[in-house]
Amino acid sequence: MSLSIPLLTEYEKEHISERQPLPERYIGLTDAEMDRRIAAARATLGRRLVILGHHYQRNEVIKFADHVGDSYKLAQQVSQHPAADFIVFCGVHFMAESADVLSADHQQVILPDLAAGCSMADMADPDQLQMCWNELEQMGVITSTPERGRASVVPVTYINSAASIKAFCGERGGVVCTSSNAGATLKWAWERGEKILFLPDQHLGRNTAYKIGVPLDQMVVWDPNEIWGGLEPGAVKEARIILWKGHCSVHARFTVRQIENMRAQHPGLRVIVHPEVPWEVVQAADDSGSTEYIINQVKASPQGSIWAVGTEVHLVDRLAEQVAPGRTVLSLDQFGCLCSTMFRVSPNHLLWILEGLVAGEVHNRIEVPADRKYWTKVSLDRMLSIS
Repeated sequence: MSLSIPLLTEYEKEHISERQPLPERYIGLTDAEMDRRIAAARATLGRRLVILGHHYQRNEVIKFADHVGDSYKLAQQVSQHPAADFIVFCGVHFMAESADVLSADHQQVILPDLAAGCSMADMADPDQLQMCWNELEQMGVITSTPERGRASVVPVTYINSAASIKAFCGERGGVVCTSSNAGATLKWAWERGEKILFLPDQHLGRNTAYKIGVPLDQMVVWDPNEIWGGLEPGAVKEARIILWKGHCSVHARFTVRQIENMRAQHPGLRVIVHPEVPWEVVQAADDSGSTEYIINQVKASPQGSIWAVGTEVHLVDRLAEQVAPGRTVLSLDQFGCLCSTMFRVSPNHLLWILEGLVAGEVHNRIEVPADRKYWTKVSLDRMLSIS
């Protein structure tokens, strides 16, 4: 499998001056030496350290995590370790930001490699969001006198977004969601407002809204690079949900043709996909859900079941090799869809971080600025209250 490294994300460009190169002494180490030294550093730090690992992390990193999960599950874990001084988040930047907001004052959140960004999160720029909000006001979609005492528009952002976007939503009565609670979150938002502005992943928004009964003709896509989102005011006023034009570069690779090919090769195959894939792929699959949902469905299936899974390849491989013995688990994409920004977190980086902590040195700390921390926490707390 070819593991290509992408061009710099917008986050990386903004923070390139803060990145410390991995010291040369941490390059070229054997797996055995890294394993031994990581274990020694963890033992020295004891309860002062907790390591969180996202499902999409490579195996040689995830094996050291104290807790493994999707964004929602890991966010829930942050408050469960009050004795920890250091939360090392093996994931990407927006996850570490959320952990910093949810952590206690004495805790420091660390991202092993600051290059671990997210292209989807970069697709929602705070200036573009403010412009969108202003234009919705100009259209008369957002009004100061909402109908039936409810807000005219409730902003909902996927957790795959920067803290500045989360803060914007929190301050305007909105909320963060994950793929685990997206359906419940949309229902929560419609109880409080006439419309939802959903960002940054249009596919998660569309698939979730459709699954709970919203027809496609009541959805519009807002292009932040176009005046008024490239839409007519009348269309926006008629819509129940306004979808931001963003996507996940990994999940957008899955296609209906892949499903057709896999079904032809494996009679009796069941296909399960993540809701970040395009709408037509969800419709062609047998089931869809968050990474935790996918894991649970495959584990609960009868021995001998054959699955094609449409999500990041490290999770698929782990399902096949460790989590669901007795089942055949295949990647829907024969080449394997790799999240290359998640892949940036290496055992070398983890070792460097942990040995630095043992020596009293903190590298790659993630701190959300105080001016956006309050409303970011409001939006995340609302997320955690919705199940």
